[in-house]
Amino acid sequence: MLFPIMLSLLSLSAHAIASPLKRSTICAADIVRVDPSTASCDSAPAAGECRTADQAAPYIAISYINYGIQSFGEQAALLALMLYESGDFKYAINHYPGVPGQGTRNMQSPAYNLQYAEFLAKVCTNCGITPAEVQSAQAQGPAAVLALVNTDEWSFGSAAWFLVTQCSPTVRQGLSAGTQAGWAAYLACIGTEANEQRNQLWSAAIALGQW
Repeated sequence: MLFPIMLSLLSLSAHAIASPLKRSTICAADIVRVDPSTASCDSAPAAGECRTADQAAPYIAISYINYGIQSFGEQAALLALMLYESGDFKYAINHYPGVPGQGTRNMQSPAYNLQYAEFLAKVCTNCGITPAEVQSAQAQGPAAVLALVNTDEWSFGSAAWFLVTQCSPTVRQGLSAGTQAGWAAYLACIGTEANEQRNQLWSAAIALGQW
């Protein structure tokens, strides 16, 4: 069962602005509309890693609540990012080229996964991750740290965590506005740039807000 973390993140999310778009939530049917391949995990390439839109949607919705992602533009961008980075939710671990410890649905680097684990252990009382567990995992190596945050609850929440804790208020405002420039600034924040597939996913996701 899913429960909001109640992380007391009001100070982190206070700068988010209301979206000019009409929608404020994303459901499983929306995810399939953006990326039809998420309707099924038949013949998934990585055993145990694939999640369908129906499976992913509740965890994504909880992440929006936990991190105060209220604007549709931000929600759409996070969805597009996760779909791209996880290969349509087929992967939760980096297999190509296979960076040890890189994973979650936004394919965070090992360094950020450690920060994420430390964050959850510090501010969340019902996440099931303790400071001692993080310390032990860190001693074992990046793959052990990834295992802490790669459950469905936290794997689908890492993109929202990164946006709120690592990107500037200006980036969030740009996403809320739903502009191409805002999307480009967000990609720069995560250390990458636009390409045709990224833009297609973002355009399809942001278009949901006009319905």
